[in-house]
Amino acid sequence: MKTRTVTFCKLLLAALVLTFNSCQDDSADTFRGNTTEKLSFDGLKKELIQPTSQDLPQKVQEQLALSKANLAANLNNGLQITQVSVLGKLSSEKSLLMAQNLVSAPESAIASGNIKNPASVIIGKMQNVQTGKELSSTQNNLKALATHDIKAGDDVLQITWNHKGQQLTTLCFYTNEGIIWDNILGGLVMMDANGTIQTSDNTSKVASRWYKQWWTADWIWGSQRGEIGYQITIYYSGSTVSNTDVNDWGNMSLGSARSESKITKNTGSYGQCRYALGLCTPTGSLSFSYSSFSVSFSGLGSNIVSNGYKSLYP
Repeated sequence: MKTRTVTFCKLLLAALVLTFNSCQDDSADTFRGNTTEKLSFDGLKKELIQPTSQDLPQKVQEQLALSKANLAANLNNGLQITQVSVLGKLSSEKSLLMAQNLVSAPESAIASGNIKNPASVIIGKMQNVQTGKELSSTQNNLKALATHDIKAGDDVLQITWNHKGQQLTTLCFYTNEGIIWDNILGGLVMMDANGTIQTSDNTSKVASRWYKQWWTADWIWGSQRGEIGYQITIYYSGSTVSNTDVNDWGNMSLGSARSESKITKNTGSYGQCRYALGLCTPTGSLSFSYSSFSVSFSGLGSNIVSNGYKSLYP
């Protein structure tokens, strides 16, 4: 999946223009003032370059097939893709603005959760699973990413879902390289909440030792989507630590990640670090507190957050 960096200043400017500007002609300016058209799938279809066939790129076919298989294996057919229809190509500013607003509209279907932990999965229309400030925050987060990730020239298909007997639809944007955006495909992840640990061998001939822990989130079609982690290394002679290093990392496609770390004991009988890590999908938000040196998550979204200390001895 392609990823593109979000520029929030541009987002706010675009949002202001969308909300307050309207003109009288049949143009993108007319759309900005027309709420009914803005929230209509049929309205968007009229603005797309019509497809010549329903054939999908091989990469997109593979991603959809793997998604279906992983959903069936982990959610016991509680969520199924029942139909896929190619709608056309985004070709104008008007169609682009309509698409970006549709995916962040309160009536749009969203999903969050780790499909390897079915109890964490939440699926439904945005306005039915959130209210108040949380709903506004989710819309803003989705709009921020949609404004940057969905571009003119992207192809559009409509996915119909069956969620425990309820029919939902989403707009899925893609290119020949794969899927770029879908509220449900992008809202769900596959991840191991316990993370992965590696350590170096500790022998008398080694003057250093390290410990590494990280957590990964995968797209529901299986490829890696994001990762957070840290590694602490101590340098020692005998039983005395002479220096301690730590590094951290975090990245997330179609979402956000945050990583922080610092040394809390550099020398002596052991080395110690403190770490604060988090990643989440676009319907949620991460924040870092310097006073408590911790990452926290808010909103509705798939996420991993890990805050703590790690001590390492010679």
